[in-house]
Amino acid sequence: MRILGIDPGLRVTGFGVIDKEGAALRYVASGCIRSSAKKNLPERLAALFAGVGEVMARYAPDEAVAEKVFVNVNPHSTLLLGQARGAVIAALVAGKLPVAEYTALQIKQAVVGQGKAAKKQVEHMVMRLLHLSGAPQADASDALAAAICHAHAGLGRMAKRIKALEGS
Repeated sequence: MRILGIDPGLRVTGFGVIDKEGAALRYVASGCIRSSAKKNLPERLAALFAGVGEVMARYAPDEAVAEKVFVNVNPHSTLLLGQARGAVIAALVAGKLPVAEYTALQIKQAVVGQGKAAKKQVEHMVMRLLHLSGAPQADASDALAAAICHAHAGLGRMAKRIKALEGS
């Protein structure tokens, strides 16, 4: 199964693609989709939508995951992030992908083992879990972490299904 993780942002949206085969995870690609602050909001949202579409076309994921928006101290920033996230999710849904959502706390818990982990700890575990020789860009690392979280959640669901089948 190929999983596309997305860390939405208006200026920079990170993406990470991994393959999951059984319990094994394999790095495929990661990077960032950028929108220019010199453009108006609708143009920036269109750039994010198109960028996610290009990533889907290039890597052909089976499922996608997007980090849930947290409420920021600045309501205007939170609103802009929500709009960026909406453009990203709309692109994923337009691409006919099932989309899962996890909070930053859930992602950190799945990748590091504790929900209050620092960004560097998440980055380090992403590198270890995917056997990377170097650190991906910060936003891409967060997107890979989201994909890893989803892969682990999927493994948990599969284990529950197997136990249920064994019990019947």
